[in-house]
Amino acid sequence: MTIEKHQVKITVLKKHFHKDFVDKYAADPDRWTECTHFELGQQFVTPIEAPWEIPDGFCGWAWADIQKLVYGMARGGQEKFVTSCTDGYRPVIFLLERLQDS
Repeated sequence: MTIEKHQVKITVLKKHFHKDFVDKYAADPDRWTECTHFELGQQFVTPIEAPWEIPDGFCGWAWADIQKLVYGMARGGQEKFVTSCTDGYRPVIFLLERLQDS
């Protein structure tokens, strides 16, 4: 049995900052700002032979949240999916796309 192998492109679609949550619930509200790790439109592509490995420059916390989706897509799962990191104060929304000609 041959396992499909595809690269997955990850695009930053949107960044949110819930200042109301920070002001109400954060222990140190002054330290919280919008996520500075990603820029809107920024793209990353997974390596075809090791889709479980974090792409260069990608946030480790966000990768922990989305890696199982990326791995499934790299092995022939859905073609497109929108997901996010689980930071409740400043979530980042990603578009995942399985690349066909890997």
